[in-house]
Amino acid sequence: MRIDLIAPPYSGHLHPVLAMACTLAAFHDVRVLSTPSAMAQIARAGLVGVPLLNADAEHTLDAISDPRHAVRNHPLRMHRQLRAALDVMARFAQALRETYADAATRPDLVIADFTVPAAGAVAQSLGIRWWTSLPSPCVLEAPDGPPAYMGGLLPATHAGQRIQHALARLAVRGFKRGVHRAYRRRMTALGLPRLYRDDGSEAVYSSERILALGIEALEFPRTWPAALRFVGPQLPAPGTETPWLAPRPAPRFVEGRRHVLVTLGTHLRWAKDGFDVRLRALAAAMPDVEFHFTDGDAAADHHAHAGNHQRLAYIDYARWIGRYDLVVHHGGAGILYQCLAAGRPAIVCPQDYDQFDHAARLQHAHAALWLRDPAGLEAAVRRAFAEPALFAGLPALEAAVRAAAAGPRLVTEVADDTSW
Repeated sequence: MRIDLIAPPYSGHLHPVLAMACTLAAFHDVRVLSTPSAMAQIARAGLVGVPLLNADAEHTLDAISDPRHAVRNHPLRMHRQLRAALDVMARFAQALRETYADAATRPDLVIADFTVPAAGAVAQSLGIRWWTSLPSPCVLEAPDGPPAYMGGLLPATHAGQRIQHALARLAVRGFKRGVHRAYRRRMTALGLPRLYRDDGSEAVYSSERILALGIEALEFPRTWPAALRFVGPQLPAPGTETPWLAPRPAPRFVEGRRHVLVTLGTHLRWAKDGFDVRLRALAAAMPDVEFHFTDGDAAADHHAHAGNHQRLAYIDYARWIGRYDLVVHHGGAGILYQCLAAGRPAIVCPQDYDQFDHAARLQHAHAALWLRDPAGLEAAVRRAFAEPALFAGLPALEAAVRAAAAGPRLVTEVADDTSW
């Protein structure tokens, strides 16, 4: 079967798509469609890549995904970001239509990352089956449970909280409807004339299959859409080289010392320098601990070392995360599941987007500490080292992640579909 997987070039979205593509390529004819900057990683993974867009569009895309300030729920910043995103998405959709202009080259199935809903709309308009891949299942709307993007709500424990959650769900849906009305013409041109189907499900996700790249054990209880299937996080095995990353020098580890990895992911440049200032002060206050800060920049190769503090361009999580005694991260889906797969305790300091919801789930599961104020970083690190019982839920989640990785859920999901 011919399968196209589509993702933006950002690590948190591209890397799980590459992992899925590598798995499926053993059984099917697979291509990965992304922007030109992703082609080198796709090739290193031994996969066929198809570039979409050009350098100018990629520059705009980078500005959208990595703004100079937090977006969160700031209305004007969200407006500017959405307007730019719709412009790029229109160009992306046109490039995809041109790629599929020859019916003989069209795939049997498109699996599109949830950040490129226009890919699904194009596929659907051409009669191509379309599934969604979703690294963060918490962002799905549901008729119950705490909604996402509200600062990291926890499960309700009494009637007042259930009412609060119901109002928050209405607010989220009302905000989305308002945005769609404001951009109805552009949304319709992208193949999204409405946000919700007659059954109440979100039209930006496939009605046929949503591949949740996580484990249900981490999520809060809720009524999931009928199309959802948990196929496990798509990760290289802990301790192995990530095949699509260029080789890099190993971080400097000091025998007999504890090591802390600190990462805010591939984006959020506006937050990294300020956070590293705090980390340098912490390194000075804890001279017996080694601190490694990574910028998450796979295209760079810098490495600064001063005392017990290192700042590196990029660290391959899969290869090295098992060497760390503690991880401080932002709550991105990739790093949180790497920590769970390797059984690493973590401190989560969310910065934007769905990261607050991930922090809430990890702390609720006793797998990480939620650091709400970066000023408390030193106290949190000392507490994490002094109180291992804080991470009592980590072994169970580690076992669940490893079990999901061991089972061929993704391959089975495709093979078991009787509609082919």
